[in-house]
Amino acid sequence: MVGALTLGFFVVGIIVAAALGGLPPNPLGDAATVIGYYRQHAASVQAGAICLFAASVPLLIYAATASARLRQLGITAPGATIALAGGVLASAMLSLSALFGWALSRPTVTSDDALIHALSTLSFLTGGVAHVVPLGLLVAGISVPALIVKLLPRPVAWAGLIIAVIAELSTLSLVVPALAILLPIARFPALIWLVVAGALLPTQRQKATAS
Repeated sequence: MVGALTLGFFVVGIIVAAALGGLPPNPLGDAATVIGYYRQHAASVQAGAICLFAASVPLLIYAATASARLRQLGITAPGATIALAGGVLASAMLSLSALFGWALSRPTVTSDDALIHALSTLSFLTGGVAHVVPLGLLVAGISVPALIVKLLPRPVAWAGLIIAVIAELSTLSLVVPALAILLPIARFPALIWLVVAGALLPTQRQKATAS
C-alpha cells in the first residue's frame, strides 16, 4: 500500500502540474524559457512540489518496512541495510527537491533570475540523479537477496536487478546530459516494481520456501 501511495502521489503531481501549466522545462536548457516558466506558472509549480513531498513520506515508510521484512525473513546479508539506506536517501532527496520546487513558487524568489536558475537546477538534480540512484539501491537491496533466497519469483527479482543497474547508470547523466533519459526509464519502473515486490514478499520464511 505504501508503495502504491508513493507511485500515486508522484503520478498525480505530474498530472496536476501538467493540467495547471505544463511540466517544468529542463533547467539545463534555455535560461529564458526556464525563468519564464517559473514566473508564469506558480500554481503549477506549487501543486507539483506538494505532491512530490507527499510521495517522499510513504517511500521512507516503505524502505523501513521492507528492510524489517527482509530481516524477519532471515536475511543477514547487507541487502536489508542497503535497501534501508537507499530508501532513506531517495526519500530525503525527493523531499528536498519538492522543497526547492515549492520555494520557486514564491514571488520573492521568482523576481531574481539567478535565484530561479539556481533553485531549479538544485530541484532537478535532487529529484533526478540524487533520487534515482539511491532508489536503485533500494530496489537492489530487495531484489538481490530475493533472487538468492527465492523470496520473489525469479522474473520479478531479475527485473528489479535490471532496473537497479539502469538507476545506477543514470549517474552518467552528470557527465553526459543526454543520458538524463535514463532517469525516467529507471524511476517509473522502479516505483512500479516496489509495488509488485511489496505485494509478493512473503511474511514468513516457511511460505517462501514452500513457494
